[in-house]
Amino acid sequence: MIRFLQPWWLLALLPVLAVTGLYVWRQFRRKAYAVRFTNVDLLRTLAPRGLGWRRHLAAGAFLLSLLVLASALARPSIDAEESLERATVMLAIDVSLSMEANDVAPSRIEAAQQAAKEFVAELPEGYNIGLVAFAKSANVLVAPTKDRPAVTQAIDGLALAEATATGEAVFTSLEAIRMVPTDGAEGPPPARIVLLSDGYRTSGRSVEEAAAAAAAANVPVSTIAFGTDDGQVQIGGQVQRVPVDRFALAELAEATNGYYYEAATVSELNQVYEDMGSSIGQRTVPREITQWYAAVALLLALGAAVLSLLWTSRLP
Repeated sequence: MIRFLQPWWLLALLPVLAVTGLYVWRQFRRKAYAVRFTNVDLLRTLAPRGLGWRRHLAAGAFLLSLLVLASALARPSIDAEESLERATVMLAIDVSLSMEANDVAPSRIEAAQQAAKEFVAELPEGYNIGLVAFAKSANVLVAPTKDRPAVTQAIDGLALAEATATGEAVFTSLEAIRMVPTDGAEGPPPARIVLLSDGYRTSGRSVEEAAAAAAAANVPVSTIAFGTDDGQVQIGGQVQRVPVDRFALAELAEATNGYYYEAATVSELNQVYEDMGSSIGQRTVPREITQWYAAVALLLALGAAVLSLLWTSRLP
């Protein structure tokens, strides 16, 4: 279906229609004059011979070219389907105080930030990427987007806080995934959650509840364990051991058909999205065809000129 992006320009058709009406009126006037002319032999010598209806072709082509050209001013367009990649990855990064431990050089949080940024850089451009930070609660820092610099900047700005709400991180990520626009596609987008953490859950809903919710939504959670059993941090002036809860992280990944890792390298993280597949949504967008109208108008004008030169030796 043809639509006009600036329909008010269709008013330009009015003067063209007026000229067309004037031409038709003049033809009727000519016939009336011919009937009143009593000297038929003299009339035949004055009127062009052999043209008949052909004399209207050049004028018709010229007027049509004006109509098409006037319509082009309104920027005609057709509906076109545009494909959108909906696959989504949510990064959930633990920012609890235990992530300050330096058993992973230079520290757990810095290693997690570096791995996350490399992962964002390696992710296919068509995928959406979002960021959740969690400590005592979980917060969406960047909603799913294709804006890589925004995600990288948010990763650099992560700040540590008390407690660890691993389950809440999954629930918050699932909610962010549900907010991805459908763009005409059926069902939710294919999605993965990549959770980077080190410690035991100390706040919020349980990891088991989160795993059940992710499995029900068909969203695998891949977990990355940062740190060693010998990790230590100073909290409140006291040194505290902060071992890694490998069991909980592995169970979360297994229950949701995700991957579990104890090291964070780009090659390992690549496996998270290699199996993701894609979902192509369709969005209807206007595609302007003004140039087509201009081309048709030009052809009609050229046709009118050729016909007029052939039959009357003059331009219309």
